[in-house]
Amino acid sequence: MCEWTRANQSLTSALPSPQEPSLNPKAILELPLESLAQKLQDEELSLESVLCSYLEEALKVHKKVNCLTDFLGECEEELQALKKLKKTERGLLYGAPISLKDTYDCRGHDSTCGLAQFLEKPAAKDGVIVKVLKAQGAIPFVKTNIPQTLLSFYCSNPIYGRTLNPLNLKKTPGGSSGGEGVMLAQGGSILGMGSDTAGSIRIPASFCGVCGFRTTGYRLSYSGIASAVKGKKSVTTVAGPMARDVESLVLCMRALLSEDMHRLDPTAPFMPFREEVYSSNQPLRIGYCESDGFTQPTPSMARAMRLTSRPLQDAGHQVIPFSSPRIEYAVEHLFVGGLFADGGATLLEKLEGDIVDPCIKTMINTLRLPDPLKCFSAYILKYIEPRASQKLKEIRGMGTPKKLWEHHTAVEEYQQELIAKWRALDLDVLLT
Repeated sequence: MCEWTRANQSLTSALPSPQEPSLNPKAILELPLESLAQKLQDEELSLESVLCSYLEEALKVHKKVNCLTDFLGECEEELQALKKLKKTERGLLYGAPISLKDTYDCRGHDSTCGLAQFLEKPAAKDGVIVKVLKAQGAIPFVKTNIPQTLLSFYCSNPIYGRTLNPLNLKKTPGGSSGGEGVMLAQGGSILGMGSDTAGSIRIPASFCGVCGFRTTGYRLSYSGIASAVKGKKSVTTVAGPMARDVESLVLCMRALLSEDMHRLDPTAPFMPFREEVYSSNQPLRIGYCESDGFTQPTPSMARAMRLTSRPLQDAGHQVIPFSSPRIEYAVEHLFVGGLFADGGATLLEKLEGDIVDPCIKTMINTLRLPDPLKCFSAYILKYIEPRASQKLKEIRGMGTPKKLWEHHTAVEEYQQELIAKWRALDLDVLLT
């Protein structure tokens, strides 16, 4: 807490006089990212007033819902460095304070994934995305909470505790980017970076009422982002921005898709943001999928889909029914099998000697079952709970490299099957 106090005192001493309108924190916090960035570029707002406003608000939010894991004290140095730049050298996010999910490496800070094994092992350097954001003028100032191992739709771990949903303190904000969802929803941050394997950006965005963007696999660099399980090939985890509106996500993607991204990580494709595609007014062919056929949507979600499709049609777009092929096979075999290809061995290794958080206890207890017991339980559940039975079969792991390669092949074949269906309908985008 003293770090927060020192930072606030230091920044406050550099602020303009109280008579200046830029000192009104409420007015600053209400600005959308595009407007804030423009005012900072035009020097209508000072860098100090903006950062200080968000520091104070972030602390208020944290006290209410416990959503932070770290304060990035070097943010003041970043601010001072930005002040020395010429106007022509300022990036798209000049002076914008941003929050980062706990997993993003920042030099001198832990990226814990909620695991004791990762404590007191500070990153030696910033991750690629953090470097790119800083090059674009952004000021990372806090890191946000996550569930232990990241493999949960809750947001709790034994190190930092449980994050609450500000809309209802009895509910979860979702996971695994839950701390980010909360910070943005409560105005403690204006832009954040999350990551997503199976909904870790999308679920917190939905639960907290903000916007999130799960990028295509390998579109952004994943170098310098911690994970409890590395090496997964058939199940891809990606980085993506979170914000309060779509325009902010767009501005962030414009900033991220710079030459710096490819220069720092050549495995990230050099394909800049395509402005002509984003700003086009051409009518689109939009695939429509109210339910994926595997998970039943809540009434509110189904209603949201219908309410979204109508204005799209009214705007001249074609809305075309779409269903994913072999959805149970894709989820139960390809996804679950790929996620636990090693039978959970890596995950269990990371938890050795650690307290297991309640949010992942059921999953961990299941993984710890001996294989014969998993087989027996799968057989018993086959006709009562077929999905649970299939899951028990899959989490035993692949067993041999040959079976793992066969699984990778099956994933590639399924991808081509989905692409073929997409192309047969000549879709531009899928609403689901």
